[in-house]
Amino acid sequence: MDLKKYIADVPDFPKKGILFRDITPLMLDGKAYSYAAKAFSTFAREKKATLIVGPEARGFIFGCPVATELSIGFAPVRKPGKLPREYVSVSYDLEYGSNELCLHADAVKPGDRVLIVDDLLATGGTMDATIKLVEKLGAEVVGLAFLIELEDLHGRDKLIGYDILTLITY
Repeated sequence: MDLKKYIADVPDFPKKGILFRDITPLMLDGKAYSYAAKAFSTFAREKKATLIVGPEARGFIFGCPVATELSIGFAPVRKPGKLPREYVSVSYDLEYGSNELCLHADAVKPGDRVLIVDDLLATGGTMDATIKLVEKLGAEVVGLAFLIELEDLHGRDKLIGYDILTLITY
């Protein structure tokens, strides 16, 4: 299935000069959405994942169906102030400032085989921080799965040594 047909290009969003790749048309098409979720699920099975982790919010959109398909758990990675119990956090740099991601301290355990799922691989900053959170808790990251990869931003350069699946590349 050509999933690019289900991605809408939105010029100058969220600011002038940015070409935003909108995934909502894919989510609205049951067959395309199911195709993507099944491709991620196949990858998760191949990697013998025991837990799916997804950064908010679009990592939830694609990670939860995979966890459900495999009957394994899903752990959300959130921004500060969103998790109600004890958590671990990692700060990381952005082009203009920094950000922080958090994960419940009991969500990931040593011995877990984690597949991290997200909608987009751009610069790799969010994924690198998510990997650090998972590994900080002693689990093994067995793979990374993305709906879209923007190759010109070289996000893979931050993720060397990890198996990566992308369904669409630009």
